[in-house]
Amino acid sequence: MSFVIFMVSIMKLCFLQEKNNPKSEFHETNLLDSTLQIFFAGVETISTTLTYSLLLLMKYPDVLAKVHQEIDKVIGRDRWPRNQDRNQMPFTDAVIHEIQRFIDLLPMGLPRKTTKDITFRGYSIPKDTNVFPMLSSVLKDPTCFPHPNEFNPRNFLDENGEFKKNDAFMPLAAGKRICLGQALARLEVFILLITLLQNFTLKSPVAPDDLDITPDISGLGNFPKLYKMAFIPR
Repeated sequence: MSFVIFMVSIMKLCFLQEKNNPKSEFHETNLLDSTLQIFFAGVETISTTLTYSLLLLMKYPDVLAKVHQEIDKVIGRDRWPRNQDRNQMPFTDAVIHEIQRFIDLLPMGLPRKTTKDITFRGYSIPKDTNVFPMLSSVLKDPTCFPHPNEFNPRNFLDENGEFKKNDAFMPLAAGKRICLGQALARLEVFILLITLLQNFTLKSPVAPDDLDITPDISGLGNFPKLYKMAFIPR
């Protein structure tokens, strides 16, 4: 949230400095549109990812137990988690990557536009054509992930249990104009989720088998169904 407030403040400052320049792009409509885009990109994506994360961890209590063990081993309960901790927490890092892969938050990706006439795999695509990179086709590709259609942290673990990078992991965008806030989003999800799990365990009023992890809404974005949960102090 602080990042969003900072960016909005910068835009507002630019708007005030340029408001008397008729050729400036810093006009009121642009300010409102940019604020909305930053809010959606910087807040909605993080909150939805965390909401889905907690649901998945309740659905798979064995995964949650292993994350708790790794948190206790690496961080303990006497200090806040740090970004550097992630390098010593391969299972937790794999779980967070798998959450983002599995929920497929933006299945159609963000629209792009061709800057010139191109030919791609025999198809002619004229200039100024809107193109949607279908991220689902990569995130659920069986040639890239051994368990494409199930929630399984082993998609990001090697045979020794160490974290394994995967070039097919592109949960928010693809191409040269990849999400500018992707690194920040990963940091926020890690810090917020680990802080919660460091202090609480998760309890559902229904059995894990009865939790429905299919999206409630699936379109431009995937959003989880409403669910109830209790935070039990550890």
